[in-house]
Amino acid sequence: MTLEELQNCSRDFRGRLEHLRGFLKIEERRAERQAAEDRMAAPDFWDNKDAAQETVSTLSSCRAIIEPFEKMGRQLDDFEAGIELAAEDAEFMAESEKQALQIGQGLDQMELLSFLSGPFDRNNFYFSVHAGAGGTEACDWGSMLLRMYRRYFERRGWKDEMIDMQPGEEAGVKSATFRVFGEFAYGYMKGECGVHRLVRISPFDSNARRHTSFCSVDIFPEIDDAVEVEIDENDLRIDTYRASGAGGQHVNRTDSAVRITHLPTGIVVCCQNERSQHKNRDTAMSILRARLYEYRRRQQEERDAAIRGEKVENGWGSQIRSYVLQPYQMVKDLRTDVETSDTTGVLDGDIEEFVEAYVRCGGKPSAQ
Repeated sequence: MTLEELQNCSRDFRGRLEHLRGFLKIEERRAERQAAEDRMAAPDFWDNKDAAQETVSTLSSCRAIIEPFEKMGRQLDDFEAGIELAAEDAEFMAESEKQALQIGQGLDQMELLSFLSGPFDRNNFYFSVHAGAGGTEACDWGSMLLRMYRRYFERRGWKDEMIDMQPGEEAGVKSATFRVFGEFAYGYMKGECGVHRLVRISPFDSNARRHTSFCSVDIFPEIDDAVEVEIDENDLRIDTYRASGAGGQHVNRTDSAVRITHLPTGIVVCCQNERSQHKNRDTAMSILRARLYEYRRRQQEERDAAIRGEKVENGWGSQIRSYVLQPYQMVKDLRTDVETSDTTGVLDGDIEEFVEAYVRCGGKPSAQ
């Protein structure tokens, strides 16, 4: 790079960073961070545990946005200082070129957030995995998917909380539901909704034959009370049962777990993570509101598309990604055509490439 090119990069980087300042509402978040820190400094802060946890969550969310922005600002300051040195001594040119590459990549990552402008993209979300037909094989694939996603959440610094878990009869999980906390979490993950296909030599087949298994993943944004979702109590069937699991705090001797069925749509939600039946019911109703909102939104989209004469792909039942472990190794996203042979890394949570590709394409399949 020439000195003039480096100077042009500097101006471009500064403009991009200022755009992010407005989009990410940095000044508002700084004020929110300060208010949260002031509340935490109060001697009676932990007297109200729920309010305290909400404040801690708010502070964490603010820091997750502010700190990378401020770090980028410091890197840009150093880069600009380096350009001044490079103008006087050519030995600094190589270091400035390296800094330019790093800053460009960092800004690309931060600008990914600009694609997340939907009404709930900043929200937490509910995440469910459901094993398809295939018994133990499908349930084992469900547990592999669950581990993959939880490892990804950990890599991003998100927190998750188990809502419900239904183990398989011999191995794996039939279904699992988690609540995931993170800034822009739903925006990143909404594209993961769909059917995931696994091809491998089954560890449960004594003849070592190749099996194909399917699991579906559902993603629903957490919505607050300001969003109106009409639910008629007469449309609900509420059942209680004992929590299941390997033991510990999620298993008790009372019928505290709650299952709610919305009869008109057939939507079923469960919650068993709390000891209190009342709290489990509240959580299950929150999940039901989210699922009904998404269900009705999709129905409206389909009606609008039918009027326009367009064909809408069924996101609930469509296969979005294939994971092939035998006879070759390949993970391929069928919407964006992103693929990799690093199946081990993917199943260990390294799915950033797939998630970002879908976000960047705006949810539209790549041209074939």
